[in-house]
Amino acid sequence: MLEPGVSQQVIHGRDGELAAIERLLLDARANRGAALVVRGHAGIGKTVLLTAARRYATEAGMAVLATNGAEAESALPFAGLHQLLAPLLDNLRSLTPHLEQTLRSAFGRQGARPDLFTIGLAVLELLGDRAAGTPLLILAEDAHWLDPETLDVLVFVARRITVEPIAAVMAARAQYPHVLAGTGIGQLHLGELGDDAARRVLHDCAPDLPAGLRERILAEAAGNPLALVELPWCVAAGTPDDLAESLPLNERLESAFADRFAQLPAATRAVVAAFSADTSCALPVLLAAAGTLTGAAVAADSVQPAIDAGLLEIYSRRLRFRHPLVRSAVYRRVDDFARLTIHAVLADAFAGDPDRRAWHRSAATLGPDEDVSADLEAAAGRALERGAPGVAITDLDRAAELTGAAARRSSLLLRAAEIAAQLHDRDTAVHLVGKADPAQGDAADRGRLALVSDVVEPGDVRDTGRIDALCDLAVAAHAAGDTDLAAALCWRAASRCWWASLPSDIGGRITAVLDKLGLAASDPRTLAIAAYAQPDVLGAGVLRQLPSLVPDRTDIDGMCLLGGAALVLGDFVTASSFLGTAAAGYRSQGRAALLARSLSSTGFIRLWLGRWPAVRADLQEAETLAEETGDHFWVVAARASQALHQAMCGNSGAAFQLADAVLASPLVVGVRFAAAAAQHARGVAANAAGRHDEALDTLSRVFDPDDARFHLDMSGWALPDLADAAVRSGRQDAVEAIIGRATRRASRFPSPMLHRSLAYANAVLAPEDDAGPAFEDALAMDLSVWPVHRARLDLAYGAWLRRRKRILESRVPLRSARDGFDVLGAAAWGRLAREELRAAGEESAGRALPSREQLTAQELQTAMLAAAGLSNREIGQRLFVSHRTVSSHLYRVYPKLGVTGRSQLRAALDALAQHPPR
Repeated sequence: MLEPGVSQQVIHGRDGELAAIERLLLDARANRGAALVVRGHAGIGKTVLLTAARRYATEAGMAVLATNGAEAESALPFAGLHQLLAPLLDNLRSLTPHLEQTLRSAFGRQGARPDLFTIGLAVLELLGDRAAGTPLLILAEDAHWLDPETLDVLVFVARRITVEPIAAVMAARAQYPHVLAGTGIGQLHLGELGDDAARRVLHDCAPDLPAGLRERILAEAAGNPLALVELPWCVAAGTPDDLAESLPLNERLESAFADRFAQLPAATRAVVAAFSADTSCALPVLLAAAGTLTGAAVAADSVQPAIDAGLLEIYSRRLRFRHPLVRSAVYRRVDDFARLTIHAVLADAFAGDPDRRAWHRSAATLGPDEDVSADLEAAAGRALERGAPGVAITDLDRAAELTGAAARRSSLLLRAAEIAAQLHDRDTAVHLVGKADPAQGDAADRGRLALVSDVVEPGDVRDTGRIDALCDLAVAAHAAGDTDLAAALCWRAASRCWWASLPSDIGGRITAVLDKLGLAASDPRTLAIAAYAQPDVLGAGVLRQLPSLVPDRTDIDGMCLLGGAALVLGDFVTASSFLGTAAAGYRSQGRAALLARSLSSTGFIRLWLGRWPAVRADLQEAETLAEETGDHFWVVAARASQALHQAMCGNSGAAFQLADAVLASPLVVGVRFAAAAAQHARGVAANAAGRHDEALDTLSRVFDPDDARFHLDMSGWALPDLADAAVRSGRQDAVEAIIGRATRRASRFPSPMLHRSLAYANAVLAPEDDAGPAFEDALAMDLSVWPVHRARLDLAYGAWLRRRKRILESRVPLRSARDGFDVLGAAAWGRLAREELRAAGEESAGRALPSREQLTAQELQTAMLAAAGLSNREIGQRLFVSHRTVSSHLYRVYPKLGVTGRSQLRAALDALAQHPPR
């Protein structure tokens, strides 16, 4: 019989899994990097597979970096990442100064608070530089016990190594299904071995077993490789009756390991017990802790019996448990008092490491202890400064458990819930809020609790009772002296008003509270709350203020609020400026979730401002970042704008597919702005497909206050498409009342988008004999930065002139329309312009596909940034990808644009815009 722990060179029953590993490594060596998550139950063979991956990589000449998750380190910021990168930490100066400082800050050096995306980019660049010389394999074992920030960085890197010579294999237990799930990383699920493979494993480990006992072990092991190795050892150490225990397999194995631990010499037991409490401890620390337990000095050679017994092993010059089940078995077997003593001794040993010391002190504490609670709270603060909010949540939660003060406990839980809400970790936030007692907090705590609840459990955004509650809490917070909190509560309430397009009197409740806060009239919060809560009543005043503002453009959140105010009021030009500044700021700060929201908004705005190449790039990036940050609603919102873009381009099928998916999402229930955008896209797509009756019926729903897809402001933006559908279906009378309501609203609300949309609709719907003045009025408006409106007006006006037999006059606006649509890439409208020109006696060749439309969204974005003069590293930092990925994009971009280098990019992109193909 082989003793446990003996390495098996032959791996039975895993041919398919080993082939997948070999393909992964082969692709990495060909600069086609990828990652794989190996998932399975304890003992199923994950470690064996990772060991095989290491062996294959080493034999192929690849470098290997590895990290092991440890339960004791799961609450230490970036502990797993530090272990992974330890061999590379002397090479940090190869990074740009910003990325070098970011990584040093993450590892506890002095510096500004880093953000996760910039940390991820620093790691990606560091690994890529290492792999540039020698292809690289990254291994992460027991990933379910890695600290949350290390996991997030690994996912970030795994998503961005497609053009790198890097492979990553990460192993996680099946009972942690949320770990590394939903990340887009390939999953390899390890199941039980088949009968033939199980027999071969058992024969390798115990060739001399009697036939009857062999069959019993095969039945009990049920294809679990670890059980096949360990159960014969149990029988050899005990009796065959040991197999009769009716425990689950894992518990039976743990029991066997615990029995083996109990048979060790006392000094060895003490060392192993200390090691089970913290597997990252250095040997001298373990021996000191063991000496405290035994009352006598413990020598280093006391570890050997545990290695001989198959409980410990030396792997890559580190001591480790041979299997995670061994560690948990030992830790559970140690009696409670000894466990407390171990943690107390280890806390003293880590006096120079305040985070680890705080964790061990908390594990050594029974009952409330304000000092330990304060240590954990301080550790949470340090974790936040290092860019590790997930660890901070754990620290604050444990600090709350150890305080005896009810008010402080609720405050700590609330702080943890706020952080979880910012991470879009709804389940954790809800759990923490559920443990907090609002009655124990003050007005500020109750207000903060409401903010967290509104983020993680928004309920129905049409619920006016929630708005009243937010307003009441804002009043209380202001009375308590916290005006900033009061403004934040008003902002949440106002957002609900616009999202759900609630009546103006509901918004009046919010603005009444706003008036009491004493904020300056030019404060971005004042303007945004007024615009969102009561656009009809206060929108005109806000619109008059926005152009004259001289805002602090370093106040990124303020710029986002001002941009949002301009957007909802239809001042898209001002909104684009403010939100563009906000997006640039969020990008430089690495605030990916807020960047995703800003890009989604700017993408929508630029649909009408004609910057369609940027639209495609913005919306794709917004969707990707929202997915990565878990902000699922903004994934849907980005897709609603993508649907409208596809419809305006004339891609009706893609538009319907996107819009229908948005409308089917439960996330848009009650959120009328998203539903209205998707419904608008369906109407534009139906018009583009020539189904004008369907388009009119579809768009009419956006204007019906009783319809779930109605939105007061956004319906005004759909007036041109409604008018086109009405005219082309011959049902002008059907929209007469809608145009009347829009006209009355426009008379008191000077929204630039509404006025331009209404002017177009009036011109198109006017009787043929009376349309001339209406077209003159529409064309007299400033359309210099509104190319979509300009091209559509030119098309409609030219068509009207042609119908009036003014053929020569008609050709000028029709050519202008054709050219404008070609520049935009609006194929359906471009076809209409060509048809009208043909009817006016002028042939116009079909539009060729501009090269920029052959580029992917990220290729286009890369090309535009390179044309602006940014280096590959600068572009990578902007887009959160490696500079090698940028190089790969440019390599594909050049032939598509017919250029040979970056110096020609600007001219190529400008030429496409200025001289579209005929």
